[in-house]
Amino acid sequence: MINLGKSALLIGISFLLISNLACEKDDVLIISEEFQLTKFDAKKVQKNNSTLTFAHFMPWFVSPETNNGKWGIHWTMANKNPAITSADGKRQIASHYYPLTGPYASSDKDIVEYQLLLMKYAGIDGVLIDWYGSTDVNDYGSNRLNSEVLINALKGVGLDYAIVYEDRTIPEVVKNNGSIDRIEAAQNDMLYMEDEYFSDPNYIKINDAPLLLVFGPEEFKNSSDWGEVLGILNEEPTFVTLNWSSSKTEPYSVGEYIWVDQGSLDSKYKNKDKFDVFIGGAYPGFNDYYSEGGWGEGYFVIDHNNGETFKANLQKAKHEAVDYLQLITWNDYGEGTMIEPTEEFEFEMLECVQEFAEVEYTVSDLEKIFDLYTLRKANSNLKFQEQLDQAFYYLVSLQNEKAFAIIDSLNVK
Repeated sequence: MINLGKSALLIGISFLLISNLACEKDDVLIISEEFQLTKFDAKKVQKNNSTLTFAHFMPWFVSPETNNGKWGIHWTMANKNPAITSADGKRQIASHYYPLTGPYASSDKDIVEYQLLLMKYAGIDGVLIDWYGSTDVNDYGSNRLNSEVLINALKGVGLDYAIVYEDRTIPEVVKNNGSIDRIEAAQNDMLYMEDEYFSDPNYIKINDAPLLLVFGPEEFKNSSDWGEVLGILNEEPTFVTLNWSSSKTEPYSVGEYIWVDQGSLDSKYKNKDKFDVFIGGAYPGFNDYYSEGGWGEGYFVIDHNNGETFKANLQKAKHEAVDYLQLITWNDYGEGTMIEPTEEFEFEMLECVQEFAEVEYTVSDLEKIFDLYTLRKANSNLKFQEQLDQAFYYLVSLQNEKAFAIIDSLNVK
């Protein structure tokens, strides 16, 4: 048995493909003839800022490999074609910004691994999933299935989740099913969430009840409707609406959350003490592609200002000492609110989150996670992938030095 220090560790693992690697204990690395994958449970990242921080997540991206040979509308809008590549190799997408990975499918397990590891090492505690319901109308079924790929991966990384319900989908559901009314359609969504999500140990609970956000509401705008919709549940959720919208849902809602618009953050935070639950918000900017993409008029522009807008919003949340913060958003490329790494901003937005969360990790940790993703895509050999699996288990258990040694040994240029 050889106990390797940091300097020897990298040298030892550089012979990985020949001698193979296995591990018995957190702090002991063993070089053996036969590699055996050792799995570790996820550990929580230590944060000096106690604010629970969640990323609003869009699960709606599909690629030709996952969508019957076609790119999805959130990459194409009405007039873009990602099959067309420019001279620099970039695909034509409906966004002013380009993901560092290139456009992707939300169900791609390598993308999901990459996204969740980045969140973990940025100090993000979980995701708030933009959810289009339990039916297969339009692309709602694809969104739900993509969401569940993400959900199934969360536990292994040590992150939590909750649902942001899009009640505006209900008219389409009713139109496509003449035997159901709007209340029944929403009740079916509630029952699906209760059966599939609310009892999950990784589902976010506030005041001992599952957290449920609604984007709006857009369809049900009076309390009596919400009394019927939520009344189907066995357990009353911690129900939270968009800012300025709780009058449509009270007494069934207990709070509000901030969203990006041109309104003053000061005015929104002034309301925080009126509610049992208030979720702050921080966005990096806003620059939608709707006009250029043929989806009607655009809304407005909030300058990203080289990351300064995001820093100011995070500082505002820290000053207000909110218990919960929503990052708006992880990956809405159509509206330009993504904090996921892009060609334009690289890892800058996640560095801002690291600073806010007060974690010990830096951009170098995030860059190694990107290296892990690129290696996943570079070589499909089973043995090669098993070494990357070992790096993954080191990362989720916060043994990042060992993970990076494996990644570096395989990342031969």
